[in-house]
Order: sequence, then structure tokens, then C-alpha cells
Amino acid sequence: MHADLDLSTLPGPTLEEFHAARDRVAAVVQVTPMEVSRFLSESAGAAVFLKAENLQRTGSYKIRGAYNRLSQLSDDERARGVVAASAGNHAQGVSLAARELGIAATIFMPTGVALPKLQATRGYGAEVVLEGDIFDDTNAAAQAFAERTGATFIPPFDHHDVVAGQGTLGLEILGQLPDVATIIVPIGGGGLISGLASAVAQAAPDRDIRIIGVQAHNAAPYVPSLEAGEIVPVAVGPTIADGIAVARPGTLNFDIIRRTVDDVVTVSDDDIARALVVLLERAKLVVEPAGAAGVAALLAGVVEVEGPVVVVLSGGNIDPMVMERVIGRGLAADQRYLKVHIPLPDRPGQLARIAEIISHANANVVEVLHTRHGTGLMISEVGIEIHMETRGPTHAELVLSRLRDAGYRPRVTT
Repeated sequence: MHADLDLSTLPGPTLEEFHAARDRVAAVVQVTPMEVSRFLSESAGAAVFLKAENLQRTGSYKIRGAYNRLSQLSDDERARGVVAASAGNHAQGVSLAARELGIAATIFMPTGVALPKLQATRGYGAEVVLEGDIFDDTNAAAQAFAERTGATFIPPFDHHDVVAGQGTLGLEILGQLPDVATIIVPIGGGGLISGLASAVAQAAPDRDIRIIGVQAHNAAPYVPSLEAGEIVPVAVGPTIADGIAVARPGTLNFDIIRRTVDDVVTVSDDDIARALVVLLERAKLVVEPAGAAGVAALLAGVVEVEGPVVVVLSGGNIDPMVMERVIGRGLAADQRYLKVHIPLPDRPGQLARIAEIISHANANVVEVLHTRHGTGLMISEVGIEIHMETRGPTHAELVLSRLRDAGYRPRVTT
């Protein structure tokens, strides 16, 4: 954290409010495990611990902020109910918190929301309204509902009580690993990292604990905002990390983050996909793409860390269909799943010869696509695309070299 930080002028919740929030959310929040990862420790050159908020109730940290906010509503506000807009984790956090507190909840979700998230939200007892093809339309509909009915709108990150609830995770980390030196946190709107960083700064004012935020390349408003010293909205591009795909930092969150967070870095979708595969294989943990951003930053080498390091796995709510695609992308990014296009002379025996070369290189063919139509093919040629399993970059290059030595022109595709 910033060495010259003046805690007396720090915006947002005080240390007393963070402790009060921790007492409050203890009614529903689990103390999630923190496990050392030997694989990541060896890769980073420092002890790396995984804070498994993917194992939290509702599958993410969001229940902390939602419950802290709802538990402080007046009797009149509780009677009028709450409303939120969310495509996933915030919806489930608000729904469970409302159920536990006996408050009626209405959740607006985009029409294309993933079925598991829709079912989970309804399962917690909320009334779900599907409206809007994009989140901005969904959010506008939720706010209009609040104005029309008097229901209290529960924002996902830009609220004092929400920040205080999320900051309980920082206190929990200090309790589990008092000598932590670096904490790496995914960033969307900034609710989690602003609460965590502020709580850690106030609870351990004499410690130089580095806080590093991670955003997806295509949704990273904090990078230009921190450089400019003011909020700079960005256009959100496609990313598998939909849980942190936010165009604009929260106002309160930005004010806290620019004073308490040491660095914000970005990672690609391939980095995130590779991290998900590592977490599955090495840590036996199911994590959603946004929740794996911190591990992605470690594996990509875009952060400088001093150990012990804590990486927050912020959520585990991933659609199985998305998981299938992401695992495939992660294996391809690690060159353990290779797609190769090869032009061949249009005569018998060529495919058998290709298969023999690949077999002798100890790679496993998974799928073969064959066509006589395609750009770059001569009239006397056909094209084949071969999908194969390899053992990583060195083995993949061996397979490609064997094909080239035999006179073929393999081209790796994505």
C-alpha cells in the first residue's frame, strides 16, 4: 500500500465499520479456506496461497457486501423490498441475503443470462425479471422499478455498506496469514479490492502490504483512470471474464483504490483460460474466469511479488458449457491442444501418411476435417485440419518439425 497513506483522510468505511460488518455478516458468511499452492509457489518464486472465495455461499464474495447492506435497512425499507440488476454473482448474493433477512427481492437479469445463474437466483427465492439484451438496459429497468415501487436499489459495488462488507475479506486474510506481503485481487467495478485494501491498510498500518489489482485486457477502466487521476470510462470488448467486465469504475471505489492499491495490471483471455486449467489440474478448484484473473497475472509474469502472496479466487460460478470452451482455450493457449491446417496433394494415401507421422511423434489425433474448398488451396490440393493432443510447447514444436521435415506446410490455427 502507499507508504504516505494518511488514514485519517481515507474515504469510505472506518476500521470500526469493517469490524462491525464482519460481526454482521458472520451470520451467513463462511470463513473460506486458504491453501498454499506448491505449483504457483514454484512458478512465482515465493509462497503463494489461494483464498478460495469460490467456495463461499452463493459461490462468490458478493454475499459479504449484499448482506451487510441489506441488514442495515430500516423496517420501512425492508417492507418495501429490494431490487438489483445483475447477470450473476451480485444477483445471487442479494437473493440469499434477502431470503435470510426476510426481505422480498426482485432481480433484473439480461434476457440471455446463463441458465445456471438464472436457476440459482430463483432458487434463493428472488423474483427474477428478464429484461434487456445488454446489461445497461437491464440496469436501467431495475432502477426504474425502484423509482416506481419504492424498493431499495442495491448497487453491486459503489456503496459505503457494500464496500464495508467486501472489506471483511481483508480482515479474514490478515487473520489467516498475518505475515502476508502481497495480495492480488480481481477488479471489476472495484467493490472487492477497495474494501479489502482499505481494511488491510487500517488494520495493519505499520505493514507494507502490497495490493495488486487485475483486470481483463478488454475491460480495464482502472488503468487509464489511475493514470489520469480521474474516472475514465472505456468501451468494453469481448472477454470471458464477464464478472469483471465493467466500463466505469465506481466513484467511491476509485477514490479508495487510487490511495490504497499499489498497481493494476491486465491479462488476456488466453492468460485467464490457462489459469483456469491450472486451478483445475493443480489445485482441484473450479473457478470462474473473473475469479481466476489473479492467478492469470501470476502465470503471465505481469506482477512483481514478494511472499507470502495471497491470490483471491473471487468466484466459482461458471456455466458448464462455458467451462468446456474455456478449458479447450486454455489447453490450446498452453499448446496442449493443437489445431493444424495442412494443404495436401489430392491423391490417395496422404491422410494416412500424415497420421503416421503424428503417431510416431507420440501425439494423439482427436479430430480431422477435410475439404477441397478453401483459400490458399491449389486446384490439385485438398486441405485438412487436424486437432491433436500434445504435451506442451516443446512437444508441439516436435510434431510440427516432423511434418515440415516430411515436406508438408503445417499452419497452426486457433
